[in-house]
Amino acid sequence: MRPEVTLAIDTSAAHCAAALLFRGREVEAFEEMATGQAERLMPMVEALLAGQGLGWPDVTLLAVGTGPGNFTGVRIAVAAARGLALGLGVPLVGVTSLQALRFGHEGALACLDARRGAVYVQGEGAAALAEWEELSGFSPAFTVGYRADDLALRFGGTVLPTPSLVLNIARVAAAGQGGAPAPFYLRGADALPPSDPPPVIL
Repeated sequence: MRPEVTLAIDTSAAHCAAALLFRGREVEAFEEMATGQAERLMPMVEALLAGQGLGWPDVTLLAVGTGPGNFTGVRIAVAAARGLALGLGVPLVGVTSLQALRFGHEGALACLDARRGAVYVQGEGAAALAEWEELSGFSPAFTVGYRADDLALRFGGTVLPTPSLVLNIARVAAAGQGGAPAPFYLRGADALPPSDPPPVIL
């Protein structure tokens, strides 16, 4: 039986990231980038594998960050992960960014910046998109992620260091948790349909 090798990828925000869990080791690659993740992701993963003396056939489990986050970025990673899982014949697990932030800490309130004065949050219930100024009703044991210090001042709880998102995505999958490898959106795409009328077919 092959040793367990978990590969995780994430492009849900302005970054490109990959992580490996194998033989008790954890390694990751991370680059900040607003665009270009589609071109950078596969070379990054191949370099990460090669740096550990591994190749594609060694991967036994795939994990992908499903958002919430950048609409296009989420789709890049999910599409790549689905293709890899099919080609390698290995299981694929989807992990939300909020689930990854909360991993290992029951009772944590996780928060991500959703821009425009809004945040993505998840406590013990379902994840939600909310206005920062209107957040209420939480009593967390821990706070983690975006403005965790402010959350702790408002609601109480101990502030946790923000973990590596892609490493925690891998850890969630390796622990047998996670969900469907499908984009997890809490906000619709910003792109609007064209306002011009469609051409007339003669």
